[in-house]
Amino acid sequence: MSENNNWTENPALNQIDPAKLQMLLSMAEQAKGKNQADLLPFLMSAGGGKINFSLDEMDAIIGVMKLGKSPQEVRRIDRMCAMLKQMRR
Repeated sequence: MSENNNWTENPALNQIDPAKLQMLLSMAEQAKGKNQADLLPFLMSAGGGKINFSLDEMDAIIGVMKLGKSPQEVRRIDRMCAMLKQMRR
């Protein structure tokens, strides 16, 4: 298992379809190196795809993303999520 995709094997994500996890892994690879200003438009355009995540799935994914992160990084993730929610209204 590669260090870059070991998050996809977190038990919290067991209920998510493997195809969805593979799509997330692909998106994560594409997002590498993007600065914060470029990341939000990328996430918004990527979110318009054919695979939709339930709120429970999104909560699980975001929870796994926060594991091992500093409080500052967790706040940044929370801000990004809040911005995405505002834009989808």
